[in-house]
Amino acid sequence: MSDRAAATAPPLTGRRPAAGSAASGSRPAVVPPLPVWPLTVMFALMPLWWALGAFYLGWSVFGAVLLALLVARGRVPLPAGTACWLLFLALVLLSATRLDRATAYLTFGLRYGFLATALVVGVYAHTLVREGAPWDRVLRPLGWYWLGLVALGWLAVLAPTLSLTTPVELALPHGISAQRYIQALTHVRVNEFNPVSRTPIYRTAAPYPYTNNWGTAYALLVPCVLAYLTSVRTGRFRTVLWVSLPLSVVPAFLTLNRGMFVGLGAGLLYLGLRALLRGNARLIVSIAALVLLVWIVSLVVPVQDMINARVSTTDTNVDRMDLYVRTWQAVEQSPLLGYGAPKSVDTTLAEEPLGTQGLIWQILYSHGIPALVVFLSWLVLVARRLTAAVSPAGYWLSTVPVIALVVIPVYAYIDPNLSLIFFGVGAGLAAVAGPVNRAAVGPSALSQPAPLTPWRTRGFGRAAVPGRRRPSAKAGVAAVPLRTVPAPAPDVPGPRPAADPSAPTAAGTGPDRPTTDTPEHTPEQGRTP
Repeated sequence: MSDRAAATAPPLTGRRPAAGSAASGSRPAVVPPLPVWPLTVMFALMPLWWALGAFYLGWSVFGAVLLALLVARGRVPLPAGTACWLLFLALVLLSATRLDRATAYLTFGLRYGFLATALVVGVYAHTLVREGAPWDRVLRPLGWYWLGLVALGWLAVLAPTLSLTTPVELALPHGISAQRYIQALTHVRVNEFNPVSRTPIYRTAAPYPYTNNWGTAYALLVPCVLAYLTSVRTGRFRTVLWVSLPLSVVPAFLTLNRGMFVGLGAGLLYLGLRALLRGNARLIVSIAALVLLVWIVSLVVPVQDMINARVSTTDTNVDRMDLYVRTWQAVEQSPLLGYGAPKSVDTTLAEEPLGTQGLIWQILYSHGIPALVVFLSWLVLVARRLTAAVSPAGYWLSTVPVIALVVIPVYAYIDPNLSLIFFGVGAGLAAVAGPVNRAAVGPSALSQPAPLTPWRTRGFGRAAVPGRRRPSAKAGVAAVPLRTVPAPAPDVPGPRPAADPSAPTAAGTGPDRPTTDTPEHTPEQGRTP
């Protein structure tokens, strides 16, 4: 669909005309909207899947369910960057020709399932928002996932030695469950603990096998939670999320996760700069309050001293650098396709295989330089696209790809965390793309957009400039200020009334049209793939 067509097309309403209806004048066939419950089962019940040992191994099964629902739904709008990600999937699949052992195909298939499932989750969330599903219902599965992460984090604090032999672990053949990678995924522990370290410490990990995965999830979910809180103004669930934010800082600090702090700091810095450029004082105050909260908790938990003690008494930095050097030397021997998967060698100081300890190194070693270029291009593309967001929720969701981009030199997230990225990005892209049906979920002063709307982006990296002003949105109309359009009138016999020139059209024009996350469909903002 062209940019001009995207600006004037009617919104998606969950209806699809039947074949020949345009010629015969018959009523269009009604296609039921996509349900939200599959995302709820997938994300909200994460602690249950973890306890069963099916969190990793069953993740792609949920992706297959979502894909089946999308296929049954028929034609759906694809978010920006889908073609780029499909190219990446093709390059990854091509690199499987470099695998040199039969067992490697099992782990390759598991990782490839994470890549494909993430795309399906993003398309599903994008379609839900575009079809007018209530914003609070769409983002609530991420909120439940966050609460599960915080609850398991506190379980790790209160019972640091807890570990479980799971039903999935018992059901797998010994030859498969005994592999190091599969063992880490199915035999669950609440903490990561290195007994050979000179200063062993329990570091929060559940529901992940490693603490770095927990820290990555935490950094990615904080903006999603704040996007919910700044757009949904009523309900007990919102209150629970507010309470969980300060509680989450303690298990987060106990990860001693430097990359988590760097990623969150980069996201807040990026958001703060955007707020300064647009003069958004409320957002600046929100960021300052979040930083103040972290500082207050740091007075109770001496996290900086703990990190300094860990770094000074371990060889983690030396091990990582040696692993990176060896990985790059191996990439030089196979730069186009890589080796299909990480591989253990005995020529490094680190105990980890080549192609680990950072997503950049994993993609380089496993799938080659072209795959890494395409992956980074996808992150940059969606990050640039989300700069068009002007609502508070859109602001926070725009930091998700930025955080993902910052942490990739040291952390990998080809696991369920990749679906978290696509979930947030898919919902954010739908908010930017428009036109989108939106029902109010409660009045909020914080839901009002910045005063410089509408605005247009002129090229990559240039500042937003004000355009012509439109009347402000009515109070309480939109918790997430997106396009609000009237539902189509049912087909009734008899003459139709004449159109009112001042009434809003299907594209959302008119004197009372609420401010949107896409004020003007420019070539930079209005493309709907």
